[in-house]
Formats: sequence, structure tokens, C-alpha cells
Amino acid sequence: METGKPFERDKLIRFHHCDPAGIVFYPQYFILFNELVEDWFNHGLLHDYADLVYSQRLGTPMVRVECDFLSPSKIGEMLTLRLGVKRIGRSSLGLSVEGVSGGVPRVRAQLTLVLANVDTLRSVPFPAGLRAGIERYLIA
Repeated sequence: METGKPFERDKLIRFHHCDPAGIVFYPQYFILFNELVEDWFNHGLLHDYADLVYSQRLGTPMVRVECDFLSPSKIGEMLTLRLGVKRIGRSSLGLSVEGVSGGVPRVRAQLTLVLANVDTLRSVPFPAGLRAGIERYLIA
């Protein structure tokens, strides 16, 4: 894994993502972003997200989202989502997400996530091993 290389996942745009016009209904992007974060934990960080929530009692809620919808995504298209870490704090992450289909940028977002105890709903610091994995995805 190269330092600074974003995590990438392809997502097929399905009927359930779309409005009656056949384009992604914008709130569905937030679901896709959350799926991307879970995929990143599972496949990029090699840290089982289900175990994080159910055994470790930790979650990663989005506490801030800034999003630009650049071009419509349509049913049947493959959307490539890229995630990079812009900032890592004690218990929060600044993530950059870009969605591209057919070489055309479709959506860009800046996400702030917090590592939180799901029982107390309080932030907790990133464990050293998890932090080290996250740091591999730091981008300029």
C-alpha cells in the first residue's frame, strides 16, 4: 500500500438509488458514503467494521458533511468512489470523497467522522493500530 493513495470502490447505481427521473436521489449519496467508509474499514484498514460496532462498541458517525453534486449519476452506471484522509485528529477524521463515472466527476464531499463509544455517545481516541492504518491514506 502506497502512502497517500486513496481507497477506491466501484458502486453500481441501482434502481433503489434513483428518483423517478432515473438519476441518483441526492440523499442516497450519503448512504453510499457510509458504505464506502465501512468498505474502507473492512478492506482498506483490514479492521472488521461489524466487530468495531458490536464487539468494541465503537462507531464512526458523520458529524459534518459538505457536498457538491457536479453531474447526475444514472441507473446502470458504475460510480467509482475514492476516499482519502485529509486530517486525522485524536478522535476525528477529515475525509475527502470523490465519485466519478465514465471519467466525469459526479459528486465531491468533505466528511468529518468521529470515533465514538456507541453506549456513551462520547468521542474516544483512535487506538494506535487503527490510527497507523488510517495514516496510510493521508493525502495532500
